Amino acid sequence: MDTRSSAPLAARRRLGHWLPANETAVAAFRKRIAAQVQDQQVVVPLLPVVQELAALVNEDPVLRMGFTQAIDEALARGYQLGYTNVDELMVLINHVMTYAPPFGNSDLVGCPLNALLDWPMCMPSGFALFHMPALNAQLKRVLNFWCSYLSGPYSRTYLNINPPEGWFCPDAIKATNMSEFRCDPKAPYWGFSSWNAFFTREFLPGQRPVADPTDSKVIVNACEATPYNLQHEVKLEDRFWIKAQPYSLQDIFTAQHQELAQTFVGGTVYQAFLSAYNYHRWHAPVSGRIVKAYLVDGTYYSDAQSEGLDPAGPNDSQGYITAVAARAVLVIDCDDPSIGLVGCVFVGMAEISSCVVEALPGTHVNKGDEIGYFQYGGSTHCLIFRPGVINSFVPKKPFNFEAPPLKINSHIATAN
Repeated sequence: MDTRSSAPLAARRRLGHWLPANETAVAAFRKRIAAQVQDQQVVVPLLPVVQELAALVNEDPVLRMGFTQAIDEALARGYQLGYTNVDELMVLINHVMTYAPPFGNSDLVGCPLNALLDWPMCMPSGFALFHMPALNAQLKRVLNFWCSYLSGPYSRTYLNINPPEGWFCPDAIKATNMSEFRCDPKAPYWGFSSWNAFFTREFLPGQRPVADPTDSKVIVNACEATPYNLQHEVKLEDRFWIKAQPYSLQDIFTAQHQELAQTFVGGTVYQAFLSAYNYHRWHAPVSGRIVKAYLVDGTYYSDAQSEGLDPAGPNDSQGYITAVAARAVLVIDCDDPSIGLVGCVFVGMAEISSCVVEALPGTHVNKGDEIGYFQYGGSTHCLIFRPGVINSFVPKKPFNFEAPPLKINSHIATAN
């Protein structure tokens, strides 16, 4: 593909409101961040974690080449990045390490690093670049630093009632349905100790009742999420990187857990994505005992090359990232032996990669119990069933990606 031959896209489908679909809004954010850096009265030194990233890129000829080429390709295509080289990019990354997302009805930039890297990562040179293990290891440290900031009191800049950016202004309260959540409007910051405390807020009792709690055949929704895909007869290994992005069980569970993956061959995968505005905790879809619970390090800014720059490609790599992105895997041995093992995979994307597992192996959980959560976000998740287990799913294809998320604990599938 000649990156100089066509005009930049005016929009890109981005599910879940993590970034605006309108490229003009994302470009304006990058321009605003660059202007804030230029307006600083003194030169702000790079934070140690960003210094390490800069050193890694500048001292590794392959990484330096990849970043430089990806930036050049995006600029040649006409995208406004807010930077023109690696050094300028590092300064902007340093700046957003103390960025707490403000509210925005149509132009929310909930993932600032993703906004900075949005186009270089899907340029021809970027596809290979963001697969490199050394780069992803350092990006993990960068993201952990940002997550630590979001878990501290200085991240509460926009936890106020001031429109249009305060998360408790009238428009924000409507978008987030704050009346459904535990909070104290009379307390400073409505009782939240940090941005992450707000982001992982809990429902008030009774807001999400568990569907048919005593009927083991009724499987419930594990996340407050919008249906994305439903695939039957999944394979142990498949070409997850092609346009159709089929699920590849061995890659989802990892090669170290091949025997576990084999259990689900010929079964069904249901995938749904989370919204930036909604609930980010995970609940057990069935009652049973946790037999596996582990985290998988993965890529953080890797897109499926088969999606290219297609603006209709929904987010553009939701299926693909189940095999490559950072994720948490939990497996429940259902109390109903006819259902058996149920795989629950919670996938981070870009900044949204901090998965916290609460239900450890050996724990018995009831249907609807909390089993973990995403810190700053979450983005997509899968429920994986053995062959012959599911009789029917409540959501039906074709799915409407603009529909409101299905409520957590609601009836999602019926077992045989």
